[in-house]
Amino acid sequence: MNPSRPRRFAAEALGTAILVGIGTGTVVEAARIGGIPPWAMGLAWSAAVLVPIVLFIGMSGAHLNPAVTLALAVSRRISWKIVPDYWGAQFLGAFAGSFAVLLGVGPEDLLGSTVLRGVSVGPAFGGEAGFTALLVGMVFLLADHGQGLRRWRLALPPAAVGVSTYVIGPWTGSSLNPARTLAPAILSGTYADLWLYLTAVPLAALVMGSIWRPKSVDVEDRGTGRQGAVE
Repeated sequence: MNPSRPRRFAAEALGTAILVGIGTGTVVEAARIGGIPPWAMGLAWSAAVLVPIVLFIGMSGAHLNPAVTLALAVSRRISWKIVPDYWGAQFLGAFAGSFAVLLGVGPEDLLGSTVLRGVSVGPAFGGEAGFTALLVGMVFLLADHGQGLRRWRLALPPAAVGVSTYVIGPWTGSSLNPARTLAPAILSGTYADLWLYLTAVPLAALVMGSIWRPKSVDVEDRGTGRQGAVE
């Protein structure tokens, strides 16, 4: 039996808040102490994604990202009728997480906003789109094949985010997530390059959702990480 609508909304909002809180909190704290190595930032963002997935995948599917929800809907892995709830929860959670960082850690480094640093628009657009496609692909593998023995497939989306953070994080901030980008941008008043993230990421999600369809679906609410799927 699927969790009730309020429980799914709460799980998705809290999960996204945890993701943004851990991830951007690490960015802000790193700025305060003079920086950390890219591999450490990548591990932090992997943890930021993994923790809410482990906690909430059984309740909401743990999309945690409007682009992921969009891709799941376009590919017909979930019904369009639940998308507004997920988007509302994700943006609410992202703002809550970013506000918690502001209060608890500080405003350094634009609250962890994603801005271009030493890279032109073309490569930045390609990097954000390419790694968003990788993230969506990992989510689709999890959605279509289940969690796997000892739940190992839960690590696929966090791994994609961690690799992206390591590779393109120093130049683009590695968004892959409109809610993660929009919340700190608005709270810090940072609107430079915002269009790029709000274009490249959803576009990649649309493309992946259009070309990677599942073999079978439950259009009411399939979600990610189905129990009992093929191992």
